[in-house]
Amino acid sequence: MQTTMPSPSLPGPLAWIKNNRWLLALMGFMIILPFLLALVDGQPLSSVLANETGNARFMQGLMIEIFILGIFALSYDLVFGITGLLSFGHAMFFAVGAYTTGIMLRNFEWNIFATLGLVVVAGFINALLFGLVLPRVKGVTFALVTLGLAAVFEIIVKSTELQDYTGADVGLQGVIVPDWINTSTERFRLYLIALFATFFVYLIYRRFVDSPTGRVCIAIRENEDRALMLGYNTFYFKLAALIVASITAGFAGFLHTIHQPIVSPTVAGLGYTVAALLIILMGGMGTLSGAVIGAAVYRLLEFYFDRWFGEYASFLLGLVYVGLVMFLPYGIVGTWRAKQFQIQQGREQLFKLLGLKKAK
Repeated sequence: MQTTMPSPSLPGPLAWIKNNRWLLALMGFMIILPFLLALVDGQPLSSVLANETGNARFMQGLMIEIFILGIFALSYDLVFGITGLLSFGHAMFFAVGAYTTGIMLRNFEWNIFATLGLVVVAGFINALLFGLVLPRVKGVTFALVTLGLAAVFEIIVKSTELQDYTGADVGLQGVIVPDWINTSTERFRLYLIALFATFFVYLIYRRFVDSPTGRVCIAIRENEDRALMLGYNTFYFKLAALIVASITAGFAGFLHTIHQPIVSPTVAGLGYTVAALLIILMGGMGTLSGAVIGAAVYRLLEFYFDRWFGEYASFLLGLVYVGLVMFLPYGIVGTWRAKQFQIQQGREQLFKLLGLKKAK
């Protein structure tokens, strides 16, 4: 009787690299993308580092917006897609981070790191504010209560009494960003910061979902009464998800103010929450990676439709969204995962018809 020796397992870091090789390859491609765009335009590679005007510089700015939207959508996917908390006031988390950053940099001249620390604290307090209503309401009622809280915040930032700080209806303008992270002079550096921030937020969220806490959050989404019956105090798990999401969305607001030193009160409105909802529905609710992919699809479609079709852009974007819902009911990533087995079967049949042997 022959015995087979078990294949040696890879060390932890090497196993992680192997399991995430496609993600790391995407990261590498995104790092060199500005240089490739510069070459296509006939510019030297040094033009990217020198922040010279061109298509590469413009696309870096657009990609930074996608990264910010991706981080914001990830935070909403954790609350709604993973935990099942429908919130219509999620934009308030983003707006708190954006306004806190702008006020601290412009009015109080704080440095960037102290401001980021305050954004984290503000995000934590904001989550506790939403958490106060968790034991009392759920479902649509929770959504309406969060909408009311966000509406109050929007009224506050638009009030004339705080005009010196928030800019009222005009928005917060004149934010002075440090030169080393200024999008006008160091866009490639900000591009890399936003790229790595999106990468790490995604990894942290994936680790959170795979943790025991994340599994309970998924159980709450599927059947909260069952989770309660099993002995879990669902309030603390929902609060944990809100805290993580609030800090993350606040961080996205922080990057938004750094990249665009003007904060419009529209970021605190219902429309911004709806945008996050559309993004995760496009990408795949509860998939995490779908939030980032959905952010890219949403922002690129919005930009190019507006550029090509002008006033018809919103109508066409709506048609695309309806088409995605009809033909990809679980979103791009969600439908891919749901149909992956059928795709694999179809691939095997194709190989069989062509007389090819499937690669192992």
